[in-house]
Amino acid sequence: MQGKSISRDEAFEIMKGAGCPEDVLKHVSAVKEVALRMTAAAKRNGYSVDENIIEAGAILHDIGRSRTHGIDHAVAGAQIARELGLPQEIVSIIERHIGAGIPKEEAVKNGLPPKDYIPTTLEEKIVAHADNMVGRWAKEPIEIPIKKLRLKGLEDAARRMEELHKEMTKICGIDPDLI
Repeated sequence: MQGKSISRDEAFEIMKGAGCPEDVLKHVSAVKEVALRMTAAAKRNGYSVDENIIEAGAILHDIGRSRTHGIDHAVAGAQIARELGLPQEIVSIIERHIGAGIPKEEAVKNGLPPKDYIPTTLEEKIVAHADNMVGRWAKEPIEIPIKKLRLKGLEDAARRMEELHKEMTKICGIDPDLI
């Protein structure tokens, strides 16, 4: 599959084949819808983004939940994606979708392999932020996940999420809460 695009149906089949439960499939479907709305807004605002990579990445971002529901699900998911020969752009979306990203120092503190898990491409940022904006199965205002992070004492993570929201507002030309 390296280098080829993956259709929506293929992505869902990969998720089912990996053993992802129905609640995860409902969640990734909601994330896909939000990500595609953000993609359309970004395109209207003059940005060039790969809609196919975003759609497949949004569906596949939680494939690691077939193995774990911990913070390490992104690392597990990236490993699954590599084993399946998925395109590197999708592997990166899966690996970097946690919150608004995790820098190397925080990753080590959280028991993850020592590297940065910060989304860097526009496609990675859109999927990560769409995931931030979807609670279990439905879109919610960004203030809800930010507040949850602060209640857990994760101020740096909350700040990164706020910054990503500001960046996505600029890219989309509209507050993503309103999309």
